[in-house]
Amino acid sequence: MSSVTVSSAPVVTVRVSSSLNSFTAEKRLVRGLTLAELKCKLELVVGSPASCMDLKLYSVDNEFIQNLDQDDALLGSYPVDDGCRIHVIDKSGAKVGEFEDVSRVEKFEISSDAYDKRSDSVRSFLKKNKMGKFNEEEAAQKAEEQQRKLEEERLASESITVGSRCEVRAVGQPNKRGTVMYVGLTDFKPGHWVGVKYDEPLGKHDGRVEGKRYFECAPKYGAFVKPQFVIVGDFPEEDYGLDDEM
Repeated sequence: MSSVTVSSAPVVTVRVSSSLNSFTAEKRLVRGLTLAELKCKLELVVGSPASCMDLKLYSVDNEFIQNLDQDDALLGSYPVDDGCRIHVIDKSGAKVGEFEDVSRVEKFEISSDAYDKRSDSVRSFLKKNKMGKFNEEEAAQKAEEQQRKLEEERLASESITVGSRCEVRAVGQPNKRGTVMYVGLTDFKPGHWVGVKYDEPLGKHDGRVEGKRYFECAPKYGAFVKPQFVIVGDFPEEDYGLDDEM
């Protein structure tokens, strides 16, 4: 048995493990607790009934010290120090991991109509205070802003034609030259988009996005960008040196 230096502090921090669970919990315990009171507190930690517990004390180095077997004795009367481990042996017959399997927990379910009728729900609170999606004014402003953005994109895309040479000037990225391959709406995201075939493999795909083909190009040469980042003009192909032999 290893020697243990016991602190006189009124509170001790220990680790709690159990024969039922795989986890270890850290708890601050008052030394003035009786073992009977301690078992009641441990019910909420390990899930075992207090009446079906045996307690074992281990040192900081996980060496067995002794059984904690006198229910009327104080925790502080045992050589329990910070970092020690109290191991709970369950005698209720429960299975290992039974209290960790959340799939076995019965879940409360309610229909949307019934939830709408409740006055103590989050939805009721949001409605009453006109917050979130129930704020009609805010929702109208967002819809107006979205419509304005779509109109700006549409007007910008009208000056871009398929087959034109272009330069993509996106914020925070180097300028990239290529050829316009597609202009219009897409299925993968809302708004107007410009499909570009870059001169070098600086893109993300081959003109196909989420299973739908919008244009043809070699892999890694295709990209979609917003029309406001596309400048159409006489942009000759540039040699980025990506095909040079090393």
